[in-house]
Amino acid sequence: MQKSPIHPFSATIMAWYVEHQRELPWRQTKDPYAIWLSEIILQQTRVAQGLPYYERLLAAFPAVKDLAEAPEASLLRLWQGLGYYSRARNLQKAAQMVVREFSGSFPQTYDQIIRLPGVGPYTAAAIASFAFNEAKAVVDGNVFRVLSRVFAVETDIASSAARGVFTSLAQSLIPDADPAGFNQAIMEFGALQCTPAPDCSVCPLRISCAAFSASRVAELPIKSKKTKAKEIQMDYLVIEQKGELLVRERTENGIWKGLWEFYLIEGSLEWLPFPRQTLKSPPVHLLSHRKINCEAWHVQVPDNFDLEIPAGYGWMSPSEFESKGKPVLLLNLITDNLDCPILQDISPAYL
Repeated sequence: MQKSPIHPFSATIMAWYVEHQRELPWRQTKDPYAIWLSEIILQQTRVAQGLPYYERLLAAFPAVKDLAEAPEASLLRLWQGLGYYSRARNLQKAAQMVVREFSGSFPQTYDQIIRLPGVGPYTAAAIASFAFNEAKAVVDGNVFRVLSRVFAVETDIASSAARGVFTSLAQSLIPDADPAGFNQAIMEFGALQCTPAPDCSVCPLRISCAAFSASRVAELPIKSKKTKAKEIQMDYLVIEQKGELLVRERTENGIWKGLWEFYLIEGSLEWLPFPRQTLKSPPVHLLSHRKINCEAWHVQVPDNFDLEIPAGYGWMSPSEFESKGKPVLLLNLITDNLDCPILQDISPAYL
């Protein structure tokens, strides 16, 4: 069977990729486990931030079985600072599924890979193409941007129809001979060249780019505005007694479940009859759907005072608390207040 000739668009970006690609460790392997790990880390995370986490996690859990059997607390500790902790939990659930249903061998087809927890169409296509050379097109934010500009796609990328429209277009462009090379190229092209504010003067596609020809580069892709993030207030008391801190593990469902924190104020401050030292508060903390304002105080409780401990809280040494996974908000709070002696032993090592 004669293969279809490669589309000029595909040939151009693949040639560009050969010259401009970044040297990244997950591009030097065909190991589906390592590729999967990198793809999960890079969801909602920049490459520069994700690279050291990739290296640490791969060193700690060199095989999928190691990740499947690891204590969740150990995984969350290594993940601390990346945010979106559901990624880490789904990572372990998926590893356990690989061990349970695939005898520890990573699944080799898109249809099998997409069954794993935390794996959607983009991630499944990336793993299937990079590790097994399956001709499945990847579609992420970078791909949306490139295709919408070059081919003048007017579909709102925030709409429910967008993924189908862009996936169909990308699939029509992917060469059977080298799907991995095409997928890497189009994502890298969007990350480095066809950026939100690109330098079109050096773009190899500018002659054939519909957006450039129509002076519409800044208008595409079309994306409807997000709803305004809800603002919430979180106030912490760093309560110290006999060299220990009053802390708890969050057990309620949410993105911080399983992480540790200081005493969280949910009402009046009047219940503690001790002086409070105001701590430097981290700047506004932005989540995908919330904007968190935070204030914090250091409270030194006399050693001979019998403090009634609120339910769910307990005393812990700074060194033990340092080993626990904590939200980025708390890591920033600690980092900003290292002049407070009790916080000096809680160094957020993975920021």
